Amino acid sequence: MRNGFRTWLGTAHAIDRLNERVGRLVYWLAFFMVLVGSWNAIARYAGPALGLNLASNAYIELQWYMFSLLFLLGGAYTLKHDRHVRVDVLYARLSPGAQAWIDLLGTLLFLIPFSVLGIRVTWPAVRNSWRILEGSPDPGGLPRYPIKTVILIAFALLILQGAAEAMKRIAFLRGKAPPVTPEVEKRHMEM
Repeated sequence: MRNGFRTWLGTAHAIDRLNERVGRLVYWLAFFMVLVGSWNAIARYAGPALGLNLASNAYIELQWYMFSLLFLLGGAYTLKHDRHVRVDVLYARLSPGAQAWIDLLGTLLFLIPFSVLGIRVTWPAVRNSWRILEGSPDPGGLPRYPIKTVILIAFALLILQGAAEAMKRIAFLRGKAPPVTPEVEKRHMEM
């Protein structure tokens, strides 16, 4: 069974690496979002002063889309780094084993089912958006179907990361892995 846990943890760490890469891309997305937002602000005021139309609905929507990508694709990365919102009244005072049980049950009873429900509820809207190649209702706006697809991708990444976190907690609870700590996670990311 030791080999089974090694394979299991290898899968969990591969998922960790995937979401780490996605998170690193999101870092850069935040930078570009600030640049586009700055351009939008400058264009809004400088354009009329220069007698030019520098602003565009496409730039405004691009900024909104980047923010959406930042939020949606950052979810699994945030979960991986245990930086999500937690009502931490007692959790920090609990033993690593009790924390692992809480994390495991929360993942299996709430995170994964909610994410599956999110995919199920979102799928028809995304499918219909692709069917009609939905565009922006604003003149010169961007297509809507690609950004709607990212909702499905975000839920899928959350399910994968939730599964990885559950695997690591089960391995720890079975005595096959150390507790999940930032130091242990960093070591696995360097491998």
